[in-house]
Amino acid sequence: LINSTVHYPVTANIYLSDVERFSFDHIFCFIKTFKTCLTECPPMGLETLKIDDFQLHASTTKRYGLGAHRGRLNIQAGLYEDDLYDGAWCAGRDDPLQWFEVDARRLTKFTGVITQGRSSLWSSDWVTSYKVMVSNDSHTWVTLKNGTEDLIFRANREKEIPVRNIFPAPVVARYIRVNPRSWFNSGSICMRVEILGCPMPDPNNYYHRRNEVITTDDLDFRHHGYKEMRQLMKVVNEMCPNITRIYNIGKSHSGLKLYAIEISDNPGEHEVGEPEFRYTAGSHGNEVLGRELLLLLMQFMCLEYLSGNQRIRHLVEETRIHLLPSVNPDGYEKAFEVGSELSGWSLGRWSNDGIDIHHNFPDLNSILWEAEAKKWIPRKMFNHHVPIPEWYQSKNASVAVETRALIAWMEKMPFALGGNLQGGELVVTFPYDKTRSQGVTREQTPTPDDHVFRWLAFSYASTHRLMTDANRRVCHTEDFAKEDGTINGASWHTAAGSMNDFSYLHTNCFELSMYVGCDKFPHESELPEEWENNRESLLVFMEQVHRGIKGVVRDLQGRGIPNAIISVEGISHDIRTAADGDYWRLLNPGEYRITARAEGYSLSSKKCEVGYEMGATRCDFTIGRTNLIFMNFASGKLLNKD
Repeated sequence: LINSTVHYPVTANIYLSDVERFSFDHIFCFIKTFKTCLTECPPMGLETLKIDDFQLHASTTKRYGLGAHRGRLNIQAGLYEDDLYDGAWCAGRDDPLQWFEVDARRLTKFTGVITQGRSSLWSSDWVTSYKVMVSNDSHTWVTLKNGTEDLIFRANREKEIPVRNIFPAPVVARYIRVNPRSWFNSGSICMRVEILGCPMPDPNNYYHRRNEVITTDDLDFRHHGYKEMRQLMKVVNEMCPNITRIYNIGKSHSGLKLYAIEISDNPGEHEVGEPEFRYTAGSHGNEVLGRELLLLLMQFMCLEYLSGNQRIRHLVEETRIHLLPSVNPDGYEKAFEVGSELSGWSLGRWSNDGIDIHHNFPDLNSILWEAEAKKWIPRKMFNHHVPIPEWYQSKNASVAVETRALIAWMEKMPFALGGNLQGGELVVTFPYDKTRSQGVTREQTPTPDDHVFRWLAFSYASTHRLMTDANRRVCHTEDFAKEDGTINGASWHTAAGSMNDFSYLHTNCFELSMYVGCDKFPHESELPEEWENNRESLLVFMEQVHRGIKGVVRDLQGRGIPNAIISVEGISHDIRTAADGDYWRLLNPGEYRITARAEGYSLSSKKCEVGYEMGATRCDFTIGRTNLIFMNFASGKLLNKD
């Protein structure tokens, strides 16, 4: 982090280098001899894409992929840099006459600039100092001054860490230019930029009508540190004590508890026949939007339940919902400490011991695919509930304590559907996340339930305000809107040991990843709009847990049979019943032949039809003990399975 404060005199001869800064809400007070308060404006939206490509201009451009439209804070280049998607604006010439310009399209109070160098695996390019100019007509420009001399702002020392410069006093104009004056001597003039600015009053409400999204929900739209998150969850629990319960699934590397909240009409209790659903967020600690969305979701569901919203009441009464907003609180605290604009692309992503939690699960794909190749299924191994290898469970394995806590939670609760909220893109990904062909980095790798996963992904993406909008600008390098806002994880980029693949192969739970916004850590002022973007999607996806079939497998005395296997003809992936013998099997509409079997019992099959209306089809089984006697040839003993 570099938070650069300019060293030059401002009004009343106060020097910013000598003052103390106190921050509360969005007000920065600079205190020395006099007390002067300046309002720091939020980002205008280069990173969030509120500022569109037509508002960005430059003096020259090295090539199209390095044009002004790519000069956005935290924009990422592709692995292979090309003419379309590179990681910055780069000037066509390296001289002090170059500039990067933003047209605010209305009078704006500018208060500062944030800069980065070029995102690149192969190049080292960044600007080390710059001037700032403003204009009302884009023809006559005024340079910010320090007395009679032009102000020179210190910029970057490397390419990734953002540097913020706050102006000594706000300036009002429509256009703003950043004019690089020096740059890394082994590189070129390349920048990624964010502008801090507040729109001036708009008496005719023209701009507001055209561009802003507002919310009518009365929720706490702030970023919450660990203690604030815990306090907010407590407030929700006190408001809705009859439908909520707070618990923790373990602790982080630094000892912070991993808190979850349960929302159900009988919190703390699994009800036979009621499916269990989970949302998690923050496995990458710097991807903050998902965390805040889950905190908003729990507030929303509590308030709407109390107000009598029938849709929410039905969800709460028919589903056991679990929300875990911060899987990696240690990483979050690192990003939160420096703030939304200065944490960059990766600060806080990993756990305290340097592990990517989301991809820290055992690679069960390879185990299953090897067994399939050797034709061990179903004779020696099942096509589901693939066991965790012994080496992974040893104390010396590179497994984060957060990952172990997640696995224990996933094994304990009979989840049927889950979503993990990620950031930095607008897309929903579904398993498999690992390519089946060795050495291939991108390849369609479908599960046996590919059609179900595609529907689940589309249910979220199609109800999001932006994901399927064919006219929206791509976040970085991939145009996911062409794919209806969804993609098979392995066809995007291969990743072994993902939470999604593990959940599908080791438990009954179908898990997907929702990348809920281009900006991993949006400014607080963006949270109401991001909530509006995702609110309907969050609810619709939860409702999908009631799609397919459900039932109870019982013995002849009416007792539930745990761990019975439920098979669907034509789909080579089975599930198991929970402790009470109940099960939930996600399926698309159609007619299916379902078989229930359990060790020591005879099997039973029946046809079950899944309709298009919401609500799982009931498909119960009663199976009796078998009288077959099995010979255990390995031990030479007769085992009576009766």
